[in-house]
Amino acid sequence: MSTEEKPAAAPRSLAEALRGRDDASLAALLRRRPDLITPVPTDLTQLATRAGTRASVVRALERLDRFALQTAQALAVAEDPATYEELLGLLAGDDGDPAVSAALPHALGSLREQALVWGDDARLRLVRTARELLSPSPQHPSPTGLGPTVREATAGMSPGRIQEIVATAGLPSTHDSVSAVAALTALFADPVRMSALLDEAPSESVEVLERLVWGPPYGQVTADPAPRLRWLLDRGLLLPTAPGTVVLPREVALRLRAGRAHRRPEPVPPSVEAATTHRPQVVDATGAGQAYTALATVEELLKDWHEGGPAVLRAGGLSVRDLKRTAVALDVTEPVAAFWVELAYAAGLLASDGEADERYAATPAYDEWREQPPAQRWARLATAWLVATRTAGLVGGRDAKDRTLSALGPGLDRSAAPEVRHRVLTLLAGLPEGAAPSTESVMARLHWERPPRGGRSDSSADGGRAGAGGHPAEGGRGPVGLVSAQDTEDLRSRLARWTLTEAEMLGVTGRGALCAHGRALIGAPAPRQPEAEPGEPEGPGDKLPVHHRPTPPPPALSPAQQATATAAAARLLAPLLPEPLDHVLLQADLTAVAPGPLERPLADMLGVLADVESKGGATVYRFTPGSVRRALDAGQAAADLHAFLAAHSRTPVPQPLAYLIDDVARRHGHLRVGAASAYVRCDDDAVLSEILADKRAAGLGLRRLAPTVLAAQAGPAGLLEGLRAMGFAPAAESAEGDVLISRADAHRTPPRTPPEPVPEGPPVPDDTLLTAAIRAIRAGDLAATAPRKPAAGDGAGSGELPRTTAAETLATLQAAVLTGEALWVGYVNAEGAASQRVLAPVRVEGGFVTAYDHTADEVRTYPLHRITGVAELADDEG
Repeated sequence: MSTEEKPAAAPRSLAEALRGRDDASLAALLRRRPDLITPVPTDLTQLATRAGTRASVVRALERLDRFALQTAQALAVAEDPATYEELLGLLAGDDGDPAVSAALPHALGSLREQALVWGDDARLRLVRTARELLSPSPQHPSPTGLGPTVREATAGMSPGRIQEIVATAGLPSTHDSVSAVAALTALFADPVRMSALLDEAPSESVEVLERLVWGPPYGQVTADPAPRLRWLLDRGLLLPTAPGTVVLPREVALRLRAGRAHRRPEPVPPSVEAATTHRPQVVDATGAGQAYTALATVEELLKDWHEGGPAVLRAGGLSVRDLKRTAVALDVTEPVAAFWVELAYAAGLLASDGEADERYAATPAYDEWREQPPAQRWARLATAWLVATRTAGLVGGRDAKDRTLSALGPGLDRSAAPEVRHRVLTLLAGLPEGAAPSTESVMARLHWERPPRGGRSDSSADGGRAGAGGHPAEGGRGPVGLVSAQDTEDLRSRLARWTLTEAEMLGVTGRGALCAHGRALIGAPAPRQPEAEPGEPEGPGDKLPVHHRPTPPPPALSPAQQATATAAAARLLAPLLPEPLDHVLLQADLTAVAPGPLERPLADMLGVLADVESKGGATVYRFTPGSVRRALDAGQAAADLHAFLAAHSRTPVPQPLAYLIDDVARRHGHLRVGAASAYVRCDDDAVLSEILADKRAAGLGLRRLAPTVLAAQAGPAGLLEGLRAMGFAPAAESAEGDVLISRADAHRTPPRTPPEPVPEGPPVPDDTLLTAAIRAIRAGDLAATAPRKPAAGDGAGSGELPRTTAAETLATLQAAVLTGEALWVGYVNAEGAASQRVLAPVRVEGGFVTAYDHTADEVRTYPLHRITGVAELADDEG
């Protein structure tokens, strides 16, 4: 008789199921659930134990898509173990659903890959923790809306009452409660007999069942139930669970539902619909315009904070009043101002200076950023926004302690923000070029990919009275306890909406559609074209082959990939940005019009010499005595200003502007202010007399020290401001008497690094780490499961480390060197941690053993005094 290869036995535990996987399957598990590899498990048994912990299972369930979650929920209400056919029946119903049948293998494969389900199709098992989370109970109703089984609901019922129900239902009496419950369960699960029983039911009783069938399955009854309820209670179609409370058994509900666990299975992800379509050139041009506006806005913000911005609150962040002032200066709303402030902070262009009187200011990186080409400057802002976990949309809200969240303050990090931003942009990239999606379709798709589970589902809510009729509801959200925050669903929805708005402000999208440079920023492939001609809509059958196997969202780009994508986005954007101009148009009304962006030196000088009056396609600057004095304070002479305007104006310099410059220059520096506390000196004593006689100078504490010198109690800065408010044009001077030149960019913070994003759980391991981890787990599993020859007193039979004397250890190791056999070794390291290893000794000398360690998969040397004992491995029976 020839020996045939025996089929592999079904795994008896999750650890055995993992032991039967290949390395590629284990790598897929660790990628989907990276928390399992932190730290690396010692063997597959520890990996299986960790995969069944509540925290890890909750995290895995939260990342399932809608249909995969519905599949897990159906397994939680099925028998344990369940067959594939039973699971399919719970999802597709008695009539069957082609879409469910097509999508179930992929959903089940996803659950298996993540070690939430194990076993073959004949014995499917949901991991115990997941079953506890998803199974129905009075405290945590099932998301399916199903209640307990007949066996569970009758657990505390008296045997006599059970026999009464069996008899009233038309079943023969039995000798024990177990067989009676089994007969009642078989009746409710039989479609033919169940239909016959319901045909006898009064219409009022059927209405009660219809109110409970889709959940919640619990209802309230009085001590003397109405006849319609009594009819149901007598036949076990409703079972009491507590005084005044009844429940619809699971088997009855499934028969009334035609076998379906969910009212609306969702095997097919909703498609993202295009609301409008524009020409790609229009989209890119619009996005480029928004990108240029973003650069100008950030520059204007930091230019306003050149000499030291708002003070830092004691608790950190920007005060409400300072945020309002910033919004007025930028001519935007406060939420938009908060976005630009947070964006500059995320890009490392803005930080606190760390001084005693701590204030916000531009960083040295801002000066480097300003010198870069516009496209590269935009790419830095866009990349910082894409990966930042700080969420500007939360500004003005409240934290868990009911404290106001302020811009640049603590409490704004949301680890889900980068993932949501990347996924929203990826969905936009999946549309045809130039197509702008509807917000509702984007939200529906995101909710399918990550079902909201913040709070109690409708099916879990407390039902009304069964007699009065509770409201039927459909389950769909996860059980209470799957998420820690009550508003997690709202947060992810708001993050998605904020992403659409912020991407438009930043120029990643134009008119709602993803721009070419935005597509490159996320590393998306070339846009797809519509598959059907206009007027030829796709039918449901056409969509099924495409959508029944939804692919998981692409992972975020690695730092190297993101750098490549950022460079590509900058290259695509550069030709779309306007070329900077080297000229302005001077007007007779003391204004200058910049018909486009200006070159850096021209813009900087004009920003000192004039004030911005209006912005838009063209920027209007206005010359005032104060702005001209500001240029003179910066070290410019009147002749320099005349030459500058003549060189950069396409129109002649108007006479009123020339007179304004000469008049301010003639009076500039006529007064000199220094430190006494402060003093004023002037060669014209009549001017000093005029100042002393002015009532507005009373607060400065002035007194004459000499005909040409006044001393002041106010400091130099206050004295300068006071005299300028009186209409004079004083200049500050140094201790040597030289005029001090003030520069707009004098204040900078020390070098600062941008804020680090707060990760959402452990990072996804790379291929190198996965390979090393799997090798270590395999080797550790070999050491843990290798059969051994127990020696007397070595503890091998009890699972402890082997114990042998030093002489026996040395002799066994030396013999193994000669025979080349592997040994089971107990070892205690320098920290006192004990471990077991499988070693193949190569050399024993000098108090050390050099051996190939199967556990570490490498050759190592171990001190003999740290080896607790050795034992031989059992002979291979194969």
